Amino acid sequence: MSDKVTLEFQGKKYEFPIAKGTENELAIDIKTLRSKTGLTTLDPGYKNTGSCESAITFLDGEKGVLRYRGYTIEELAEKADFLEVAYLLIFGELPNKEKLDKFHSDIKAESHVDEEMKKILDGFPKSAHPMGVLSSLTSALIAFNPSSVNVSSEKDMYYAIVRILAKFPVLVAWTMRKKKGLPLDYGDDTLGYVENIHKMMFKKPSHQYQVNKIVINALDKLLILHADHEQNCSTSTVRIVGSSHAGLFASLSAGISALWGPLHGGANQAVLEMLEAIEADGGDTKKYMAKAKDKNDPFRLMGFGHRVYKNFDPRAKIIKMAADEVLNDLGIEDPILEIAKGLEKEALEDSYFVERKLYPNVDFYSGIIYRALGIPTEMFTVMFALGRLPGWIAQWREMRLNNEPIGRPRQLYIGETERSFVEVSKR
Repeated sequence: MSDKVTLEFQGKKYEFPIAKGTENELAIDIKTLRSKTGLTTLDPGYKNTGSCESAITFLDGEKGVLRYRGYTIEELAEKADFLEVAYLLIFGELPNKEKLDKFHSDIKAESHVDEEMKKILDGFPKSAHPMGVLSSLTSALIAFNPSSVNVSSEKDMYYAIVRILAKFPVLVAWTMRKKKGLPLDYGDDTLGYVENIHKMMFKKPSHQYQVNKIVINALDKLLILHADHEQNCSTSTVRIVGSSHAGLFASLSAGISALWGPLHGGANQAVLEMLEAIEADGGDTKKYMAKAKDKNDPFRLMGFGHRVYKNFDPRAKIIKMAADEVLNDLGIEDPILEIAKGLEKEALEDSYFVERKLYPNVDFYSGIIYRALGIPTEMFTVMFALGRLPGWIAQWREMRLNNEPIGRPRQLYIGETERSFVEVSKR
């Protein structure tokens, strides 16, 4: 096989090398395309364009494969906890017990959020969307940690990472408690990372907090499954903002804003809103399955299929089992969740959906679990951000350590050609 491709343009031939990844993916290296030929590429949505080389996450949508640093998502979800996976994504290897214990201890030591942050939180009305609040609070952290990270210092980089992993869950919990009118809580250093997150979110005044292992296990899995997903919209945003040498907190805040969109992180919220609309219309799942198959009907079945996966979303297989365990353990009777089960059953048995590989995806099941846990619908995307935090950090760190150039896409101009200015009285 040739390790080059040839482009012929206006009677001239130009050769460009082929880059090969460790999973045998091939890419045309066009760094010199414009300087050699005067041409640029046009690729709306960057569906065929690699923006970087990365050693963090491998995704094969056709085969339904997802691996973090070479480890399958199935094995990590079964055997690791979220903090181990966070360390793996950020630093490249699974930590031994000594490193993991230090990592957790260092995070606990940095978990205090300045009391003045509460004043910023108080400035938001209860009606504010939690993602807007979280993005603003993450940006506000810069004011309390103004020094930029020295990326050439391993120690500085480590403590910047520890700091955000410590403070971000507090911001997430405060955002939800503000929405629900509950007093703000700092959690408990005696608990594990995920248990502490759950306590900070849900502990009620005058009630003793009790750990439910099935709930914590499901939450742990959800966070692991969302931890990274290659060069998606929010991750690409974190990298391109960071490429200007913007700080870690600023880059993460930009990623949160990108995740907010209903086509990205807002998809699990859209699933629940769809289920609520079906319930309000009588709960007839067969009617809505028929609407989903009708090309002339504007209704879209949310939480089925995936832009990248052309097979069953590997994350959905894992979280479906966790969803079943949570619903069984909590014994919840909820018409919305019954509608979700009905849609799932019909889609998995309907030839229209099976032939088109429109299987339930991770957003479908995560929304079901979050609702069962009592997390408000508007907080679903915040939970997504909490899970994705290690991936964003890992991608930002990799980009800075690789000293990647500032992101600056090209465009194809289709506007007016040069024209003369006309005085306002003559227009």
